[in-house]
Order: sequence, then C-alpha cells, then structure tokens
Amino acid sequence: MKRGLLFLMAMIWPLWGLAAAPDVPDPEAWVRLSPAEQAARRAELKQKLLQATPQERAAFRNRLRERLEEMPPEQRQALAERTRERWQKLDPQEKQRLINERRERVKAMSPEERRQLIEQRREILGKLSPEERALLREKLTGP
Repeated sequence: MKRGLLFLMAMIWPLWGLAAAPDVPDPEAWVRLSPAEQAARRAELKQKLLQATPQERAAFRNRLRERLEEMPPEQRQALAERTRERWQKLDPQEKQRLINERRERVKAMSPEERRQLIEQRREILGKLSPEERALLREKLTGP
C-alpha cells in the first residue's frame, strides 16, 4: 500500500517542483491523461509557476501529498498500479527523457528546497514497514 503511494508520488513528483498558484491536479484525472497530455499539462503548469517562491512550491507539494494520503488505500493502490503500468509501457527514450527532466528540476532547486525534499522522503520512508522498505530497497538497487 505505502509502496504504491511512493511509486505514485514519484510519477507525479515532477509537478512538486512547481508552485501553489494553480490547484493541485486531481490524481485520478491526472492518471487518465495520455503521456502527451500529461506533458502538455506539466508544461502549462511550469509556465504559470516560473515566478513561484520556494514556500509556494513547498505548499503545493504538501497539498499534493495530503490529497494522495486522503485517498482510500484501495483507490490509492489502484491509482499507483495504473501509473506503474503506464510507466512500463513508455519506450526507453521517453523514460530517459522524463528521468533527465526530473534530474534537471532537482538541480535547479535551492539548497533549502533540496533539504526539504530529503526530509519529506525520509518521512515517507519512515512510515513504511520494514518489509516495505526492504522491497523498495531491492527494487531501487536492481538486480
């Protein structure tokens, strides 16, 4: 369950570098968008939020996390599974492009934003059971 939340947050994470000016996207509606529609929506949000302050971006990330955590576990798990399936269907070049975009967004963050990001990830990991952490560690380190 929590592992699904982590995966879903990782997929929606690109939006977390943005700000609070627009409403937080509905996770259910977001996952129903095609990858091209998601990219267009992400670019639109990014354009609107170029002037965002670190505090606005942090508030946006917090609202998105709260929205995901408020979802019933079954709904959150189904959403994470659909997101995972879509990721698996992407071609390797598209996956690499998305990874590179995320890397650039993190590099562009202020030291304070990066520190907050690390704290948020630690908080999420702290909520996982030892079994869930072990599965996640195994998945991230690969074969």
